[in-house]
Amino acid sequence: MTITRDNLLTLEAYSKIRKSSKPEAIAHRRQRSVHLGDHVTLQFEDERTIRRQIQEMLHIEKIFDEEGILGEIEAYAPLVPDGANWKATMLIEYPDAHERKRELSRLIGIEDRMFVEVEGHPRVYAIADEDLDRENAEKTSAVHFVRFEFTPPMKQAVLAGAAVKMGCDHTNYPAHVAIVPETLASLAGDLK
Repeated sequence: MTITRDNLLTLEAYSKIRKSSKPEAIAHRRQRSVHLGDHVTLQFEDERTIRRQIQEMLHIEKIFDEEGILGEIEAYAPLVPDGANWKATMLIEYPDAHERKRELSRLIGIEDRMFVEVEGHPRVYAIADEDLDRENAEKTSAVHFVRFEFTPPMKQAVLAGAAVKMGCDHTNYPAHVAIVPETLASLAGDLK
């Protein structure tokens, strides 16, 4: 379903269900998250997560005018998968500020070294930060937006139950993990 002005809740309606719907939203986001090593998490987006994000922004910023609502939709709608890809928010997390600063300088380019590997198919590397560049010569950002494009045979394999690994082959952060069945089942829905 496409997110439009007409299928968003009003500020008043969202305010009424915001707290009661939060546990379900957190559980859905958790089910769609992949932890890669100790410091990288990919939160895979879908129509539900992006709809919630838009509703939250409208609520927090008290946006109720048509132009503002359309601006939020325009900003976030590109993060919804289109049936041939997975899209994720990639978080690089180091609780200690000094360690974070040091590691972000060592991890320049990490977003381009993220991959998905469908059993029996070659790796697909992330297409990162299409909206704006999120790194400079000194460091990378702690947040990136990544997209993984699937060929039709890869999509068919995922939908047929093939195993899928998530990984990173950056020199300073080599890691890979099998995507657990519950998460993979949720992500497979993005390829229909």
